[in-house]
Amino acid sequence: MSESFLKIESVSKSFGNTKALDNVSLDINKSELFSLLGSSGCGKSTLLRIIAGFEKPDSGKIYLDGEDITSLPPYLRPLNIMFQNYALFPHLNVKKNIEFGLKEENLENNEIDHRVKEITALLELTGLENRKITEISGGQQQRVALARCLVKKPKLLLLDEPLAALDKKLRVQTQFELVNLQYKLGITFIIVTHDQEEAMSLSDRMAIMKEGNILQVGNPVEVYEKPSDKYVANFIGTANLFHLDKINEKTLIKELNVEVSNNSSQNKNLCLIRPEKIKIQKFENQNTQNQCLGVVKEVAYLGSYTKYLIESNGFNFYAFMQNEEVAENLKIKWDDKVICTWSEDSIFFFDD
Repeated sequence: MSESFLKIESVSKSFGNTKALDNVSLDINKSELFSLLGSSGCGKSTLLRIIAGFEKPDSGKIYLDGEDITSLPPYLRPLNIMFQNYALFPHLNVKKNIEFGLKEENLENNEIDHRVKEITALLELTGLENRKITEISGGQQQRVALARCLVKKPKLLLLDEPLAALDKKLRVQTQFELVNLQYKLGITFIIVTHDQEEAMSLSDRMAIMKEGNILQVGNPVEVYEKPSDKYVANFIGTANLFHLDKINEKTLIKELNVEVSNNSSQNKNLCLIRPEKIKIQKFENQNTQNQCLGVVKEVAYLGSYTKYLIESNGFNFYAFMQNEEVAENLKIKWDDKVICTWSEDSIFFFDD
């Protein structure tokens, strides 16, 4: 395996008595779109600021492309950062905002014009160069902020909650644009976000953080399908978590009193079944493995799928069904008795 492009080695940081980062180590590959994901206060923004040089770690090292940048000031690091509020200059037009960093480097005018023309075309800003920042939309402002970062051709781009200021529809559209842009440029992107769907949509890989620690690193499929622990399972998507009982060489889901037949349950005490992997149908008959009888307590129609809250044996869990499947099954309503089934390979076992 090739040496990592960005290497974070045993980094710790405290603010007074509060430990923001606790011996964090992380390897990020070249040309990777990587997300730091976690709830507020988990340390993700502190880690981003340490990479950028705005904060100094109490201990540990940061290496970028083989160079130790731990002690370098921000302006000497071959990277750029885009803040959540974009930090655009309202008194400058679009072109002058984009070229500002290049002017500070005293590049020749021909080179500046060439780079600005190139990046405005790539980000579909051509024709807006003379507009004031207040005269363009929020999505266009975001692209101007990106252009200003990318026009300097950094080795690494850091993005702090880059889509938070956009409405949901524009945010989804911009996610695809951001992935496409990163692919075209081949620049390593690190994105800080607390939005699970955003991280899943954007990332080649992601790190899940909690209380200054990294709990799991993996691609979206790995993190969703095989979470490292209970916290990650609950944090990414909706999780149905059940405890396991071993009785007479059988493994039972304790809350549902249902036998599971997957041999992977050995020596594990917890299992995860995602809601979309549970199928429900009107009650007819019940076998002993991988299914249970339940009662529908809530029904929420969400467009492409319907969310059901099921009560079984006094325990509540969720099932999500695509609406094409719902139509085929007759309409399942509140208080209906249903059979819930799942396949053997849809269960993931781990320790609490």
